[in-house]
Amino acid sequence: MLQAQTGSGSSLTWLIFQMVGIGLVFYFLILRPSSQARKKHAALLTNLKKGDEVMTSGGLVGKVRDIKEVESEGVKETRVTLESGTSTVVVERSRIVRIGGSVAPGARQG
Repeated sequence: MLQAQTGSGSSLTWLIFQMVGIGLVFYFLILRPSSQARKKHAALLTNLKKGDEVMTSGGLVGKVRDIKEVESEGVKETRVTLESGTSTVVVERSRIVRIGGSVAPGARQG
């Protein structure tokens, strides 16, 4: 009877140890790298200015013509006007993945 109780106690300890191990692996392989990539992307976007050659996540390449903050439905957004060839397109600042030769982390090169 006494052995059964200590055996279940050690299996519970082992289960907790495994769950902590899985949590650490999840943090170091998924959460931490994505957090670092998000910080690098934000730093890349803070350096955005008029005249920069950029590429959007949709593959549109153009030069920045204008940057302005717009409030829509109570949320402030930064919109960037791009000139690509003969057309002008307005995109959200967060959709820019490359400025000049600087590529945002996690962006696919193709």
